[in-house]
Amino acid sequence: MSGRRVLAIDQGTTNTKALLIDGSGRVLARASAPLTTSYPHPGWAEQSASDIWASVQKVIADVVRQVDGEIDAIAIANQRETLVLWDAATGLPVCPAPIWQCRRTADDCAGLIAAGHDPKVIAATGLGINPLFPASKLAWLLRNIPNAADLHARGQLRAGTVDSWLLWNLTGGETFATDHSNASRTQLFDTRTLTFSARIGEIFGAPTDCLPTPLPSDSLFGSTAKGATSLPAGIPIRAMIGDSHAALYGHGIRAPGAVKATYGTGSSLMTLTPGRMESRHGLSGTIAWTDRHGTAYALEGNITVSAQAAAFMAGLLGLTDAAALSALAQTVPDAGGVTFVPALAGLGAPHWNDAARGTIAGMTHATRPAHLARATFEAIAQQIADVFEAMQADAGMPLARLSADGGASGNRFLMQLQADLIDRPVQAARVEEIGALGAAVMAMASMGHAPEPTEEVVQFHPRMDAKARAKSRQYWAAAIRQAKG
Repeated sequence: MSGRRVLAIDQGTTNTKALLIDGSGRVLARASAPLTTSYPHPGWAEQSASDIWASVQKVIADVVRQVDGEIDAIAIANQRETLVLWDAATGLPVCPAPIWQCRRTADDCAGLIAAGHDPKVIAATGLGINPLFPASKLAWLLRNIPNAADLHARGQLRAGTVDSWLLWNLTGGETFATDHSNASRTQLFDTRTLTFSARIGEIFGAPTDCLPTPLPSDSLFGSTAKGATSLPAGIPIRAMIGDSHAALYGHGIRAPGAVKATYGTGSSLMTLTPGRMESRHGLSGTIAWTDRHGTAYALEGNITVSAQAAAFMAGLLGLTDAAALSALAQTVPDAGGVTFVPALAGLGAPHWNDAARGTIAGMTHATRPAHLARATFEAIAQQIADVFEAMQADAGMPLARLSADGGASGNRFLMQLQADLIDRPVQAARVEEIGALGAAVMAMASMGHAPEPTEEVVQFHPRMDAKARAKSRQYWAAAIRQAKG
């Protein structure tokens, strides 16, 4: 089985990675290319879809140069909720792609909620109305981007999440499809019927006839076209899955009872549920994946600014990077009463407050930069703890552990803070690209093999005193109330 080789494309917000993985889970080659995000107006965040595709072409070429031999299949894990519009005739993007972090439709979403549409949308999609999701973005782009409405009227407009954009390009425009995990994040997908809902589309003013065909995550999505990349033609694309879902799969979580958290620009926590569930505590119901075993459902909590808070604070303090901030944070035993709420783009789950703004509270004459540094890492862990507690409340039972991945999960100081604040063991994956591994394992399973991730983890066990934990959580809750205004 180790001879079976899958090229896993991990297309994220800050970079695109490609890993060549064999059947035993070994990484044979890897490559990475950075991406930039533009913030043209307050609350806006967008990327060039052309740059996203170019980064994929680059990392594929870099991997191909490193290895000899055949590649048996391709798997795709991708940033979610980012919306790409393109012209089917030319294959070119119509406009920059508003990413998941973009809040330009906040007023539109507030109006829909005020009009009483939220319960209907949640009942169908599992998602509360929010600018995070592509539904309101699609409506906004059709209203505001020249030619978008005309292209739609002529049947030439294609709208999809990043997976469908990559698939279109890999197959030379032959396949316009998405998988159920990505579809479930559009806020236009009925997670009962596994179809896009025209009724929900009408609520947003977002037509569903320009959206891709939704398929199970382990489908045969097509094959590479000649000249699309440095790969030969005919390599099958055997798995597509949203990056957060791929991480859950890569951690080997196949049943309810455990939570995974991805520590990236933002954070996503996800836990499997016995069936389709609507949250009562500020989370989203979603599809984890659909494969040969059926549809796996999950609860998810999305944090808008997570590890990005460390880069932000490092910049404020004139430090080189988040690693320098971490070193500074560990020079003091606590945050000295300082609490930082990184609501730099509003608050996500479980608070969902677009009007919230970042705050720093509790400073005195004794406050030093090290206290601000430590408060930043505590903030990352506190936000995760908020979602973890909401998941336990929805599940109605204790959740046994947290499996961590993403760049910041390699920070042992942060991981210990996390275990202390949730009072549960934390298992941090040694393989940073756990989402790519998950997508590759799914692709292998779709080809008749059944490998399970052989994940190596670093264990962290809680050691904070219960009273200290309760006090810390109380201070955080007060700071959240202040950030909400």
